[in-house]
Amino acid sequence: MLSDRCRAARLLGLLAALTPIPLAWPATGLAQTAATTPEAAAPLVLPQVEVTGAASGRPSTSAPDVRGFVAHADDTATRTNTSLLETPQSLHVVTRDQIDQQNAQTVRTLLRYLPGVYYSNDANNRLDGILVRGFQPDQYLDGLRLIGGTWAVPKVEPFLLERAQLLLGPSSVLYGQGSPGGLLNLESRVPPDAAVHHLQLQGGTWNTWRGSFDLGGALNQDRTLFGRITGTATTSETQVDHQREQRVAIAPSLSWRPNADTTLTVLGSYLYDPYAGFWNQLPYQGTLLPNRYGPLPRDFFVGDDQYEHFTRQQAMIGYQFWHRFDDTWSVTQNLRYTQINTDYREIQGSSLLADQRTLTRNAYSSDENLNTLAIDTRAQARFATWMLDHTVLLGVDYQHSNWRNLTRFGTAPSLDIVNPDYHMAALGRFLPPPLFQNARQTQNQLGGYVQDQIRFGGWTLLLAGRWDAYTNRTLNRLNGVTTDSSATHATGHIGLNYVFANGIAPYVSYATSFQPVAGVSRTGESFRPTTGTQYEAGIRYQPPDLNALFTAAIFDLRQDNVSTTDPVNTLFLVQTGQVRSRGLELSATASPLPGLNLRAAYTYLETEITRSNVPGTVGRRQPNVPQNIASLFASYSFQDRPLRGLTLGGGLRYTGTAYTTQQNTQRMPGYTTVDALVSYDLGAMTDRLRGAVVSVNAQNIFNKRYESTCSVLGCYYGVGRQVTASLDFSW
Repeated sequence: MLSDRCRAARLLGLLAALTPIPLAWPATGLAQTAATTPEAAAPLVLPQVEVTGAASGRPSTSAPDVRGFVAHADDTATRTNTSLLETPQSLHVVTRDQIDQQNAQTVRTLLRYLPGVYYSNDANNRLDGILVRGFQPDQYLDGLRLIGGTWAVPKVEPFLLERAQLLLGPSSVLYGQGSPGGLLNLESRVPPDAAVHHLQLQGGTWNTWRGSFDLGGALNQDRTLFGRITGTATTSETQVDHQREQRVAIAPSLSWRPNADTTLTVLGSYLYDPYAGFWNQLPYQGTLLPNRYGPLPRDFFVGDDQYEHFTRQQAMIGYQFWHRFDDTWSVTQNLRYTQINTDYREIQGSSLLADQRTLTRNAYSSDENLNTLAIDTRAQARFATWMLDHTVLLGVDYQHSNWRNLTRFGTAPSLDIVNPDYHMAALGRFLPPPLFQNARQTQNQLGGYVQDQIRFGGWTLLLAGRWDAYTNRTLNRLNGVTTDSSATHATGHIGLNYVFANGIAPYVSYATSFQPVAGVSRTGESFRPTTGTQYEAGIRYQPPDLNALFTAAIFDLRQDNVSTTDPVNTLFLVQTGQVRSRGLELSATASPLPGLNLRAAYTYLETEITRSNVPGTVGRRQPNVPQNIASLFASYSFQDRPLRGLTLGGGLRYTGTAYTTQQNTQRMPGYTTVDALVSYDLGAMTDRLRGAVVSVNAQNIFNKRYESTCSVLGCYYGVGRQVTASLDFSW
């Protein structure tokens, strides 16, 4: 047997060898824009949870298989597959069962019943506008950051996912640069141990039609090779006239599991959006404010039928590798390469003239190409010293992006909202707008991190630290000027929690984050990264005799080095701003009876601009961030005849008032929307229909009209009533 010191040296050598990072990485740099509950004094009996790990041949960092809505362990917060009771940070898991039952069609709708979440422009499917604790979270796929440009932003199709995890608060210590609000980690469907055969057909509002499939299982008799292929195709109109959505997405994957200690999974995906919906900003007069000609309908289009389009092509390829050396050491490496091309043309509304019918407009276009590489390599060790149990994580990660952008911007003919003409481009009424930006930008980030989870009885102390080096190079092709910037930063996380024998687990934590800022100041100096700090205290309760999880958290979060207008020259920015976010979050997830699923959440959020050069903004709330958010969802599948096979459910979502600008001069009213579902398992009638399920889901069933987001120029309507009928067949 090797000594612990020899094993450690061997692992560190392998860790370096597995990380293909150049020894001299260029000084060049995306667009700016099987854990268990600790032993306590008395035995704690919790619902049985299967934690997949080395014994099953799965990577030890894979989240446990979950049936129903309640997850008890996850790997996103600590990357060590830790019980949620031992996790000193707010984390919420959306399972595949919840995704299916609520028929989530976008990443946004995955999160609609979680605390701390607010949607920005929730009818726009070109981008997934999400705010968490007042900030836009970074999105990750399989633990690797989805790096994006301005419009060349990675898009994830929910049908290709197994689950989603929302980690709230600064998380740079394990993930590198990121938002202080948190991160959303999405997990792909991977080849299953048991065979999967699933077909789905859907039709619904706005002439929507969708077909999907999911097929997978063992590929050889030795059961060392497993495969899966998942895909979907969609075509639909939208709630806005003259705008369409179409998508084709497919994700093949292959797993090699030669023994219980090794797994290699190759993941690929391709997504093509020939039509990606609408943007459609409307003026204040006619949405939030009265208009003498009446309110603008939700389907009103401000663009040009012959000019407007948004096309996205996206390809990803990567792998997940895990190997266990012995009972102490294991190593994991995840890698993904992504390429995205977008072609965007838009006529945007600008301002409504005094006659309240003439809308001035701008023409905008953007052609973007984005290539990114993300890789994370980490070693994990479980061992004991004296009376302490340790789970140590040593890791290094690297991110690279190469972004090209060609943007045009100019004026377009005005639109008469009473008698609109949507064919001005076809008539040659305006030319392509002039060139506005022609740039290439490269970014590199290299980081190393270490984490130790120290357990003593019911106590768990988490200590983590990280160091990052970041470089950025931007070439402005319009003037030939190249701008270089670089930064180094250290981040950390410390958390402490205790698990009582009755399932109550209080915790406290302190965490920091950083986020690079592209560009330079008026004096030519590179901007410093924004930094985030958060204090959080919370409590979780997992009843010993009930499949449920209750959480409560309070937090105080601040972001520094926020860019504000330079008072000397308003064409430049200075980093004198600070934003503060404080609040309370409550969450309950439960499956107390067979067939019954419940999810409830409430958020009280107090945001404040604490420093700014913009007059009249200090002490004001952040725009488009409501103070109160609440939601409730319940579903029940009847277990006995005569209603066996029938599932009924519904949900309420309340969003409180929010301000439209930093000056807080105008409010958006709060609103409540109602969702509903009904499904029936046809196999309950006859065995000949076993595996066939029909269902109907409705969002905003009462067609509530509301403004989801506003800016200084106008507002965006929220999504209207959407009804989808589904036929699923599994065998």
